[in-house]
Amino acid sequence: MVDRRRFIVGSGAVGTLAVLGTTAACTAQEAEGEAVSETMPATGHVRSATAITQVFGDGQKLIAVAVEYDTDITGSALSTSTFKVTGRTVTKVYPNRSADLAEHGSNGRYVIVELSPDDKAAALWVTQQGSGTASNSSSPSPSASPSPSSSPSASASPSASPTASSSSSPTASSSSGSGQAPGGGGPKVGDSTPGGTIVAAKATLTQTGTVTTTGGTRYPASTTGLTTDAVKNLIVDDFRQFTFTDPATKRTLKYNLFIPKGYDRDHHKSYPLVLFMHDASVVNVATEGPLVQGLGAVCWASPEDQARHEAFVLAPEYDSVVIDDTYKPSPLFDATAHLVQELTKKYNLDEKRLYATGQSMGAMMTLGLTIKYPELFGASFVVAGQWPADQAKPLAKKKLWIVVSQDDDKSYSGENAITKVIKEQGTAVGTAVWNGRSTAAQFAADVRSMKAQKAPVNYASFKTGTVVPAGSTTSAHMATWQVAYTIPGIREWVMNQSL
Repeated sequence: MVDRRRFIVGSGAVGTLAVLGTTAACTAQEAEGEAVSETMPATGHVRSATAITQVFGDGQKLIAVAVEYDTDITGSALSTSTFKVTGRTVTKVYPNRSADLAEHGSNGRYVIVELSPDDKAAALWVTQQGSGTASNSSSPSPSASPSPSSSPSASASPSASPTASSSSSPTASSSSGSGQAPGGGGPKVGDSTPGGTIVAAKATLTQTGTVTTTGGTRYPASTTGLTTDAVKNLIVDDFRQFTFTDPATKRTLKYNLFIPKGYDRDHHKSYPLVLFMHDASVVNVATEGPLVQGLGAVCWASPEDQARHEAFVLAPEYDSVVIDDTYKPSPLFDATAHLVQELTKKYNLDEKRLYATGQSMGAMMTLGLTIKYPELFGASFVVAGQWPADQAKPLAKKKLWIVVSQDDDKSYSGENAITKVIKEQGTAVGTAVWNGRSTAAQFAADVRSMKAQKAPVNYASFKTGTVVPAGSTTSAHMATWQVAYTIPGIREWVMNQSL
C-alpha cells in the first residue's frame, strides 16, 4: 500500500526527483574531505520538497513547503524573496530541524516556506457553492492546528419520526447533488453525487536567492523549478481509516477515527468520543472528505483540544445523502448509531461522554439521533440544521448547543421552532445573538456570557450578514459552520457534559 503522506505528484515530479538526486558527487567529495568551493549549485543539494496542508473553517489549504537540504541551513540570510512559489504568496521563510511549522525556526536541514492561506490557489477543498475559494480575513483565524504566527425523493410527509423503520431501500433520483443544504432545494435521500472536490496538494518552487549552510557554504539562486514530492497533512494524518458493516441494516460505512496518542486498551482509563457528521457536499468523496471539508472533525483532534480533553474523534463518510426535508432517513442513519455502539465495545470509551455534532445534513442527523437514541449522547453541538418541531419534545431532556445564522432562513426558522418547544416543556434555553466576524477574544467572551445563563440548552444565532466573507459566493448556511467550529469555548462546554 502506498503511504498517502508521500507520493509522486504527476510526471513532472519524476523529472524533479531526478534533479534532486544529483547530489551524490558533491556529497562524496565532502565525505572524503576534498576541498569544496565556497559557492555550489543549489539544486543538487535539495533532498526533498514536502507540501504542508492545514484545515481551516472553509476547508483544507496548502500553506507551506518544507525544502530539505543535504546539510544544516542557517536563517541569517533567508527572506521571503529567497523562494518563489508558482501562483502563491510567500509570507515567511526560516530553517528548521524537521518538516514542521514553527514560531521561530532553528538551524536545520529544512527550510520552511510559508504561504498565504488567502491565495486562491491555496484551496484544496472546493464545493459548488465556492467554499474554500474565498478569503475569510474578516473572520477569526480558523486554524485547527497551532499557528506558526499567531438523493431519490422520499415521501413528502414532514412528520415522519426518526423512530420509524428505515430499512427500506431508497428509490432512484434525478437530484443533482449540488452540495446545498436539505431545505434549500438540495440533494435528496440516496443521492450519491459529490458536491465537493479534493484537490491534490502540490506546489512548484524556485530558489531565487542564496541559501547558506551553517558551515558557510553558499547555495546560489537557481532557475530550476522544484515540485513537491511528499505531503504532510496537519492533524488529518493523525486519523486512521476503517470500514464498518452494520449487521442490522446491512450497510457499510467508511469512517475516520482519531485515537488519542498513548491510548492503551489494557489500561482502565476511559475516553470520551465525538461523532462528527458532515453535510451533503461531502457525500461520496474520498474517505478523508469529512476531515478536509472544514473544522467539524479535526478541531476536536487538535493538539490544543487534546491537551485539554483527550478524546476519540469519529467522522463517517457517507456514500449517499442520509436525510433530507422529508425527515425520512436512509439506513445509514441507524448504521451511524450502531457504529458508535460498536466502538464502545472495541475501545475504552466512557459511555456517559459520547457526543454528537454535525452541520446541515449532519446537524439534522444529530437532532434525529438524539431523539431516537436518547441514552446515547451526553451532549450535542448542532450547526445549521433543523428537525420537525412536533417531534422536538424529547430534546427538552438533552444538553444542546445550537448555532445558526439568522440569514439561513430554513435552519433559523427551524431552530426557533425547536427551541420554542423546548421552552414550553419547562427547560431553560440560554440565548444570544453574536457577530460572525468577532475576534477569538470576543467569541470567548460571548461563550462565557452564554454559559453564565446556566441553561442545559444554549442557542446562539449569528447576526444577518456577518458570516459570509465579502465577495464570497458561499451561502450563509455553509458559512455558518466555517465560523462555528472555530470557537473553542463551545467545544469546551460540550466536553464537560455527561449523561
